[in-house]
Amino acid sequence: MAKIGIRELLEAGAHFGHQTQRWNPKMRKFIFGGPRRGIHIIDLSKTVQLFEDAYDFITDIVANGKPVLFVGTKKQAQDIFQEEASRAGQYYVTNRWLGGTLTNWKTIKKSIAKLRHIEKMQSDGTVENMTKKEALKLEAERVKLERSLGGIKDMDRMPGAIFLVDPKKEHIAVREANILDIPVVAVVDTNCDPDAVDRVIPGNDDAIRSIRLFTSRIAEACLEGKGRAKDRRGDTAGAAVHAGGQEEEPTVSTPATEGEGPEVQRLVKRPKLDAAAGN
Repeated sequence: MAKIGIRELLEAGAHFGHQTQRWNPKMRKFIFGGPRRGIHIIDLSKTVQLFEDAYDFITDIVANGKPVLFVGTKKQAQDIFQEEASRAGQYYVTNRWLGGTLTNWKTIKKSIAKLRHIEKMQSDGTVENMTKKEALKLEAERVKLERSLGGIKDMDRMPGAIFLVDPKKEHIAVREANILDIPVVAVVDTNCDPDAVDRVIPGNDDAIRSIRLFTSRIAEACLEGKGRAKDRRGDTAGAAVHAGGQEEEPTVSTPATEGEGPEVQRLVKRPKLDAAAGN
């Protein structure tokens, strides 16, 4: 079954690129024919093929136990990215990309620790001993930190990949990922430079329906990857149970109850006899 179809891409308006005067010539190979009414049209047959590659790549990343960071700070992407990343159990940045979020992670972790400290003060009643002015100032600081770091405050390691729409808008995140060799999967419109993106998904990165379609399917890829990881853990556990050779059959030995103390049952394990060796 296809991960995404041309019909639903058309319905979402994913084929509409930018005005011709805003195009990036590096996107030429992803454009279908000539412009229509001054707008480039994206070749959706290539979108389908490249999206399947991106979907499988994200699935493998998550199946191998690595998280995906969703980055969508443009207004029409914010709510969608937070919703879909949360649904898939992944991390997200939707307000503003703080410089050094990846390349200066130690400093970012200090800010996260500060956010957690404020949350603890509010939950354990410490703020009740503050003046109203102090409490309001603390809450304002918490809101500011939560807006910037709330989606990554539980991220304890570097992501295995980042997913975003509009690498032109998210150029700082892309550059940091490139520096650290973190793969970038992105929906790339006709005005963008695809060279810095590892898995290009040609598509409309402005229309809400298009953004939701791509983002929800990448979230599904993450969920599929988590399912595979869970299956692997189950297989490993099952193999460990049978790796010991012969099964052991517990038998119960009950010592005499004469004397002091309660009756105690002691489990004694002995090898389970093969039926053929019984006599």
